[in-house]
Amino acid sequence: MNERPANYQGPVEPPFADIDAATRRLMAALEALESAVERRREADRDEDELATRIQALGADRSRLADELDTSLVKSRKLERVNRDIAEKLDAAIGTIRSVLNGEGKAEHAENGIDHSDGLMAALQEDDEDGGEDGDDEE
Repeated sequence: MNERPANYQGPVEPPFADIDAATRRLMAALEALESAVERRREADRDEDELATRIQALGADRSRLADELDTSLVKSRKLERVNRDIAEKLDAAIGTIRSVLNGEGKAEHAENGIDHSDGLMAALQEDDEDGGEDGDDEE
């Protein structure tokens, strides 16, 4: 009948072939896993770098907003000071005109000196050239 021994399990090579195939599949799976892990690490590094850049942009934005606020405050102060100076200059010019129109002419007439016409002409020229510009700024 059969000349094989009773405990004979078949050819010796097929079990080793199965082990070799399983080992190759395991190695391929491990390589795929390593590649996936490396891609994930790269993606995490990119996310961290992007988060760092976003944080830096936010800090820059805050700093620029503070600088803008400071500049606006300074600008408003300068506008107020400019307005105050313009009002004081207008008052001084008005005082000079009233002195030149009334009191100044009488005093200088006694001394024989009359410079009021030249000063009045200069003040009138100033009014015609730029005296109205200060009012338009507001």
